[in-house]
Amino acid sequence: MKDQERHLAGPARLSLFRSLWYRSRTEARDDAEAGRSITMPVHISVPPLQQVLRRLAMGLLVLAATTLIVYADHDGYNDNSDGSVGLLDAAYYATVTLSTTGYGDITPVSDMARLVNILVITPLRVLFLIILVGTTLEVLTERTRQQVRIHRWRARTSDHIVVVGYGTKGRHAVQTLIGQGIPKDRIVIVDAQRKSANMAGDDGLVAVTGDATRSETLLKAEVQNASRVIVAPQRDDTAALVTLTARQLNRRATIVTAAREDENVPLLKQSGADTVITSSSSAGRLLGVSMVSPTVARTLEDLMTLGSGLDLIERPITKAEAGKAPRACADLVVAVVRGKELLDYADPRLTSLRPGDHVITVSRAVPPTDHA
Repeated sequence: MKDQERHLAGPARLSLFRSLWYRSRTEARDDAEAGRSITMPVHISVPPLQQVLRRLAMGLLVLAATTLIVYADHDGYNDNSDGSVGLLDAAYYATVTLSTTGYGDITPVSDMARLVNILVITPLRVLFLIILVGTTLEVLTERTRQQVRIHRWRARTSDHIVVVGYGTKGRHAVQTLIGQGIPKDRIVIVDAQRKSANMAGDDGLVAVTGDATRSETLLKAEVQNASRVIVAPQRDDTAALVTLTARQLNRRATIVTAAREDENVPLLKQSGADTVITSSSSAGRLLGVSMVSPTVARTLEDLMTLGSGLDLIERPITKAEAGKAPRACADLVVAVVRGKELLDYADPRLTSLRPGDHVITVSRAVPPTDHA
């Protein structure tokens, strides 16, 4: 994964630089359209007072630098009052020059002083004015910066996870993905409601606002380059259309779809879903188990809740585990994935583990560590 990210970083960086220098009309239109529907993760901004103090310090620094430059060549300047230019006179000249007031009582007379004014003082004057109107410039360039961020994100995004629907199912799916080590910048949310997209942005996720049944919305989420797609809308008919659209745009991605009713599972699989999770029947079975044995139900809930005590995870076997029986593993092995076949722990073929096998184990959850 890291090698692939480094491989993509070069072209993405070149694409970003090219977009800053030149963009075709089609690219500009696509970026502008994407900017209206893509919500980037919220960045913590600097408080207004700190921004003002920072710009004030930068302005004073430019003023001090200009004063020293003028005083270093004070013989090249003429003061109409007494003919000489001291340190105070240099500070006065720097102030009226940078502020473009220019009273004319102190002027550069030597060739060197005039050359320094052209090559050094004038750029410092421009920088000083930029600092003074920095707040206005920041507002004016916010839209450009947003489009550059979106263009850079679109150029770099590949093999990510698209989650359609940021309701209860979608949010819990994202929490589980993050708990399993998937970074937030590898997850993209698609939701028709702006409120949900803003919520995803507040959670540090990139979100696309729009109808996921339309190809143009999923293309903004770069679903054609995604490795996995989670479809978790509120309605089964919407889930079928989203699954069908996503499968048409991406033939290789693994698509997991949530359904409310069992009768819709065949339709969703025909639409292109690799796995269909039925929420109503799963909840019903859990209710039945809770009635018969509440402790079993609590154990199942514990296994399904990542990080709560016991975790049900899939991992590749280690070199030390190859050739050994599943019971020899440190964790409790409940099934083995061999190729595309799932073998439970009681399968007679599981006499030993083979290189390339994946084991599904029950392991103790690792408590989060405080890095502060």
